[in-house]
Amino acid sequence: MLSKNTRIFSIYALLGIVLLSACETDLKEVDRIAAIQAEEPVDISLGVTVVYSDSALVKAQMTAPEMRHYNVEEPYYEFQKGVTIVFYDENSVETQRITSDYAIQKEKEELIEFRDNVIITRADGAVIKTEELIHDQKENTFYNNVPVTAFFKDGDNLRGDYFTSNGDFTDVYIDNMTALHYLQPGQGPAFR
Repeated sequence: MLSKNTRIFSIYALLGIVLLSACETDLKEVDRIAAIQAEEPVDISLGVTVVYSDSALVKAQMTAPEMRHYNVEEPYYEFQKGVTIVFYDENSVETQRITSDYAIQKEKEELIEFRDNVIITRADGAVIKTEELIHDQKENTFYNNVPVTAFFKDGDNLRGDYFTSNGDFTDVYIDNMTALHYLQPGQGPAFR
């Protein structure tokens, strides 16, 4: 016959085995549920090129190494590895390009947000650099809420707190702007 201490030990050991096996099953169930919740309704495309045209004229071309389309209540496209959009005029000549290290297009809001190392390059040689650029597709306007720097072909440059622009960057407003302008000989004031 087993001693009282041996019986108590056996009962505790049996209880421990039951609890441990129950915990293992529960942990596996928790992991399974977490895996289901981690799955996102997303379509991933690699090496993407999208051409935007109107009346058989190419208006813009977007390229990205990866595009993610999230099929959620408020669907959106995400470009985690960067994006480049090239805009063309009616003669298929490049007028400007936008590049950024990250972008997101919110379908319902009709907004595209470019972030991180955003560079706008115009055909006339002007370059605008910022860390954020938002395109309102309904209004066809661009704006941002962070500092911006612009460099021009003639060597001039300017800085500002934020800017707004029409869709083709021909009417740009920069708030709290400071500029550096190089004067050519004879352009400056004469001191006598």
